Amino acid sequence: MSDFTRVSRRAALAMGASLPMAATLGSPARAAAEMKGADMAQHRRIKLGDFEVTTLLAGTAAREEPQTIFGMNVGADEFAQISEENFLPTDKVQFFFTPTLVNTGSELVLFDTGLNPEGITAAIEAAGYTADQIDKVIITHMHGDHIGGLMGDAGETFSNASYITGAVEHNHWASADNDGFKAKVAPLAEKMTMIDDGASPASGITAMAAFGHTPGHMTYMLESNGAQMVLIADLANHPVWSLARPDWEVRFDMDKSAAAQSRKDVLGMLAADRVPMIGYHMPFPAMGYVAARDQGFEYIPMSYQMML
Repeated sequence: MSDFTRVSRRAALAMGASLPMAATLGSPARAAAEMKGADMAQHRRIKLGDFEVTTLLAGTAAREEPQTIFGMNVGADEFAQISEENFLPTDKVQFFFTPTLVNTGSELVLFDTGLNPEGITAAIEAAGYTADQIDKVIITHMHGDHIGGLMGDAGETFSNASYITGAVEHNHWASADNDGFKAKVAPLAEKMTMIDDGASPASGITAMAAFGHTPGHMTYMLESNGAQMVLIADLANHPVWSLARPDWEVRFDMDKSAAAQSRKDVLGMLAADRVPMIGYHMPFPAMGYVAARDQGFEYIPMSYQMML
């Protein structure tokens, strides 16, 4: 390299460094652009064989004191250590509510409905569909954040759809004197079909029992043209405090022992078979993989693998 090249490069750097100040001194100030606030997309679509699978962000919510929700059976020091290792705050947790649309080519199937009709309708429309295009609504379980979008002040949200849910789940809530069930599910009784473990509510979709979170909580296997994906619903509600530590108790799990065993069984299968998953409460877009690690599992969010 010549001395001329070195000098020219140094001179160029010096000139570049002086430009912002010169520009500021010689030009009038421009008005600052307004702050937009944090934001994220409302949907993410991938191909799965001949299917199109679209995750829908129907809402988010922050909650304080996360150890009152996750890791209830471990000490505060252990909870803090695991959180710090994973760059997580211990004073707050962010929840995501992620229904899923599956277009099989012959039917448009919606899994779960979010917190309310407004949220799920907006998410569906952002993805390019309308509520009246939904052919089937499958309810994985009947907690309020999964059935909330079924009915509103205007009545039925999905007027052209039929409804499917697990028989064990439906029968539990039907006898539980639950306000959410009575307001959101009971009015749809004539259009509701109850299924059991192993049933196929639509072509390429198979119900898989994963009881514990609720008495009849279901996960679902999607299969098309040799490709597979599992909707785990609320099997694991957090990528670290639930998935990575399947034995940690979760407040919302109605049978905590059964829920932990279901996590180990299903997550173990996903890790062994390298099958991708969608988790209703995973960070959006809620799609990824599971790998066996240490005392539990590691959640590996999707990057570009599912887009190829």
